[in-house]
Amino acid sequence: MKIAISSTGPDLDSQVDPRFGRCQYFMIVELDDMSFEAVPNAGLAQGGGVGIQSATVVANKGAKCVLTGNVGPNAYQTLSAAGLDVITGVSGTVGEAARQYKESRLKPAEQPTVGAYFGAGEAKGAPQPGMPPQAPRPGFGMGMGRGMGMGRGMGMGRGMGMGRGVWPAMAPSGEATREDELVHLKEDARMLAEQMDNIQKRIKELENKKP
Repeated sequence: MKIAISSTGPDLDSQVDPRFGRCQYFMIVELDDMSFEAVPNAGLAQGGGVGIQSATVVANKGAKCVLTGNVGPNAYQTLSAAGLDVITGVSGTVGEAARQYKESRLKPAEQPTVGAYFGAGEAKGAPQPGMPPQAPRPGFGMGMGRGMGMGRGMGMGRGMGMGRGVWPAMAPSGEATREDELVHLKEDARMLAEQMDNIQKRIKELENKKP
């Protein structure tokens, strides 16, 4: 059985990365003999959509379970729709985490543990000293469900899942500026348009298939 572990490095002695979508490597471990494949995270520096992309990568590698520190709403929904268990709160080395799972000492999570965009600051650069703290904001994520399977049973479902992103730094009044809000809303709109485009492409593929 194969499992996927978010990792800071390409071997079993590397530490488990607390981020799933923005981890350094996906370690695909075969539990029968502890052989492994280190898959670099190609979406590490992406602005958005990394949770879904990362979940697709590990699902396509044949993993049946994901071990990580935290997981966001989009990745959790994608992994669950693909039939993968998600275990969070994992720490230590990749090898230790794999052995703990093999000994049935870890239990699947029942929901996401962080909001959308978790770890984005580390990928793009942490806030500079003296900058005001960032505050939660509502975000949007595409719901993953049954009906339109996209390989390995991973379907794009109906409905919009509500995630949690981050507003830009607050203005002195305690509210985000109009310009900052506009920038982030445009980014959300771009991501949603991209996801809808993928859904429409898949619909056309299914409609063109012979029964």
